[in-house]
Amino acid sequence: MWRLRTGKGGDDPHLFSTNDYVGRQVWEFDRDAATPQELADVEDARRNFSENRTHLKTCSDLLWRMQFLREKNFDQKIPRVLVEDAEKITYEAAKTALRRGVLYFTALQADDGHWPAENSGSLFFEAPFVICLYITGHLDNIFSPEHRDEILRYMYNHQNEDGGWGLHVEGHSVMLCTVMNYICLRIFGVGLDGDRENACARARKWILDHGGATYTPLIGKAWLSILGVYDWSGCIPMPPEIWMLPSFLPIYGGTLWIYCRDVFSGLSYLYGKRFITPQTPLVLQLREELYTRPYDQIDWKIARLRCAKEDLYQPQAFVHNLFWKGVSIFLEPFLSRWPFDKLVRQRALRTTMELIHYNDEASRYITGGCVEKPFCMLACWVEDNDSDCFKKHLARVPDYVWVAEDGMKIQSFGSQLWDTSFSLQALLATDLADEIRPTLVKGYNYLKKSQVAENPPGNYRKMYRYSTKGAWTFTDQDQGWGVSDCTAESLECCLVFSTMPAEFIGEKMKPERLYDAVNFLLSLQSTNGGVTAWEPAPGKKWLELLGPVEFLGYGVVEHEYVECTASVIVALVSFKKLYPWHRKKEIESCITNAVDYTEKQQLPDGSWYGSWGVCFFYATWFALRGLAAAGKTYKDSPTIRKAVRFIIGTQNVDGGWGESYLSCPNKKYTPLEGNRSTVVHTAEAMMGLILAGQMEREPNSVHRSAKMLINSQLENGDFPQEGIVGVFNTTAMLHYPNFRNSFALWALAEYAKRL
Repeated sequence: MWRLRTGKGGDDPHLFSTNDYVGRQVWEFDRDAATPQELADVEDARRNFSENRTHLKTCSDLLWRMQFLREKNFDQKIPRVLVEDAEKITYEAAKTALRRGVLYFTALQADDGHWPAENSGSLFFEAPFVICLYITGHLDNIFSPEHRDEILRYMYNHQNEDGGWGLHVEGHSVMLCTVMNYICLRIFGVGLDGDRENACARARKWILDHGGATYTPLIGKAWLSILGVYDWSGCIPMPPEIWMLPSFLPIYGGTLWIYCRDVFSGLSYLYGKRFITPQTPLVLQLREELYTRPYDQIDWKIARLRCAKEDLYQPQAFVHNLFWKGVSIFLEPFLSRWPFDKLVRQRALRTTMELIHYNDEASRYITGGCVEKPFCMLACWVEDNDSDCFKKHLARVPDYVWVAEDGMKIQSFGSQLWDTSFSLQALLATDLADEIRPTLVKGYNYLKKSQVAENPPGNYRKMYRYSTKGAWTFTDQDQGWGVSDCTAESLECCLVFSTMPAEFIGEKMKPERLYDAVNFLLSLQSTNGGVTAWEPAPGKKWLELLGPVEFLGYGVVEHEYVECTASVIVALVSFKKLYPWHRKKEIESCITNAVDYTEKQQLPDGSWYGSWGVCFFYATWFALRGLAAAGKTYKDSPTIRKAVRFIIGTQNVDGGWGESYLSCPNKKYTPLEGNRSTVVHTAEAMMGLILAGQMEREPNSVHRSAKMLINSQLENGDFPQEGIVGVFNTTAMLHYPNFRNSFALWALAEYAKRL
């Protein structure tokens, strides 16, 4: 029986924490920990998902929910509400539905105050961990037979009918994920026939029918090269010398986006070493299975810039190909030959490992995320396969593992803080504080313990890191990467808590810590008024033309984002009311410029494009939150009037809204097939209308959406899971199953207030 353990460390001496592991999430398997009924419930959930996987490809994240509800003896005693006439929804009916949802959702809070959160969905996350652990000989130590069974369950459940795997669980098949997951299955001993639904045979056929593994994008080619089933000369160069470039050049380590830096530090070390694992029988078999011609006849130079059309997000420009050909033909041969391989490359490799070790230590070996961690972990092993650094990496692998009814998956790195900040704001909006005081107290304590107290250690600027003091991260404090919107949303919660009596909420945060958060937010505003996510934007957006990762959108330099900008407006407006003396002029200027940026980012149809959610309703709600907080109204703002027209114009017959993930890569609003509505998109659009004052002008559209939410509520107070709602880098979707609760409750809370 799988159990989720939260806020706990362990006996491993290589594991360490900055705040006693607050927010940490680890799954453990205990064969004797379940009753027959509990096991039957889990099997029912697994079977239901598998039988319906072609219709609903995102799981409802049920295993930990069932566990928590059992442990807390949850009993939904409030009768379900059904609404027949949207225009006759009473305050009592809305409040009853809200209370039912709150009773359910508060039971899901962990003891340390956060809401456990799955953050997965992209299907290129799992295989690099498996390959890395296989190469280092630690696969059996980290992944037990029970782990393997669940990983295979996940892969089988999300294999497409054509035999391939998508970039994410709802996507069409792509070469990257099909090749990587195929290798993962083979490492786990799955044969070409006889396995579940002939998964390997069908995947191999897809790969060969689409040209073979030479058409794998760069990240996949790198892992194939490391494994010895591809040649490093078939990859575009990733020279470690980039980490030695001076800052006056147009591109150097500090200009790169934080994720790009983290991924390519580990990858460039392995590339510079030309590391290849020793040949095994499996490696030789894979060389025969993955290509349309004999392995020794492949022209690797021609394969270098190949990418399957299914994977390629945007056509590679002439300047992109010219740049990388130039590096391949002139620079890399120069650096990899005597005497420069001794004079320059060896020094570059040492510099790169210093950077890896610094960032590993600063993030408690969680690193920035699941794409970079296996590269950095393997680099540490290649440097010294018995080092403490590698062992510290191994100790943090469980932080990435998540189990649900669709199987075991690797998370991006967890969204505990992000989900908890939304959950608390939803609960605070309900006006039920007296009824849920223990939940609020625990949530506030979690936020207090999760704020990053210090900047990264030592000379962090030299290591291309930015200040983090006062920030909140996306996941937990140990990970250490401060994020603007996570900081803003958490600060907003803390400001609300600071207005409550101490005898109700407990010890309050010191104002100085709130000041630190504000200082962090102010530092991330660009000259155009927009706010970035992790670090100040360096400009140089033209560098995106040279981006080496073919299957994603932007990913070379930091950008400004509407959602981050709007979150910062909301938090700073609240802060200014309570602490008008702290950096008054800077805050007022920041808000004014942020509002101007937000208005300028509005699209002609009245919507905003979202970089982190799916997509237009998400970003439009964020933008309207920011504008409303800054005092903009429907009457005086053409921007808000356009936004309202967009939202009302896309409302479905059932009163709800729905949006396909295709809105993100297409950058055009795309409804779900059949104009289906979802709880999450309905809640986002509904909150946007409420913020724009639609309840006071013409409430029918809001009543209809409220009816849809209320009638969607399940018997136990939960809401249905209906699709994927998150994204990063335009094309890689992320699963946020908690949004169906926090967003729906937030929308109903705001609606009930207006009734």
